[in-house]
Amino acid sequence: MKKHKTYFNWSTGKDSALALYHLLKNPDYSIDELITTVNSHYNRVSMHGLRRELLEAQTKALNINATVIELPEQPTMAVYETKMTETINTLKEKGFTHSAFGDIFLEDLKKYREQNLEKLDIKTIFPLWKINTTTLINEFIDLGFKSIIVCANSTYFDDQFVGKIIDKNFIKSLPKGVDPCGENGEFHTFCFDGPIFKSPIPFTIGEKVYREYNSPKKEDSICKSEKSGFWYCDLIPN
Repeated sequence: MKKHKTYFNWSTGKDSALALYHLLKNPDYSIDELITTVNSHYNRVSMHGLRRELLEAQTKALNINATVIELPEQPTMAVYETKMTETINTLKEKGFTHSAFGDIFLEDLKKYREQNLEKLDIKTIFPLWKINTTTLINEFIDLGFKSIIVCANSTYFDDQFVGKIIDKNFIKSLPKGVDPCGENGEFHTFCFDGPIFKSPIPFTIGEKVYREYNSPKKEDSICKSEKSGFWYCDLIPN
């Protein structure tokens, strides 16, 4: 049986790593490309604030071709969708038919992805969809994956939270109402070791910074939340 040629939407975090792990074991799919959006102004992975050098080290350790989608500092939805469509059309020319994501339970986001990719005749895959997030985070740890918190919403956490390694004690220490996988955007991670990597990605923990973001005035921006603050932990490649 011919495998479906698939590109994976790689965020650099734990959910992406676990979803990719399951897809690499699935005989129906061939994961031949990773795509990641990068804020070209800061030269860092969108949302996660991770340095591009660590993204490159990560994809090299995965031994999978990677495409970076360059976005401006504050991209509108129109800019985001144009850039994404250009990338997908290029992948289609190379024979790609499927797109995979690490989403777990955000219905609106799943619907958005499905509707937009259907227009481009690309089928979607969500290997972690609707699985209990406590089950997922425990599976992630039990499989030997390792990840570190690189971004956290200040509504729930202070600067002591970023830079923590995810383990069983981490799960127990989460505040009430925070999803164990941070699926509601409570925190983001960098996965640096595990069964899908040829070797661990070395890094040093750098400074921790706090940033606030204002919600844009226009409705066509990717970020539609009200003013909010985030703690970031800079990771420095070794």
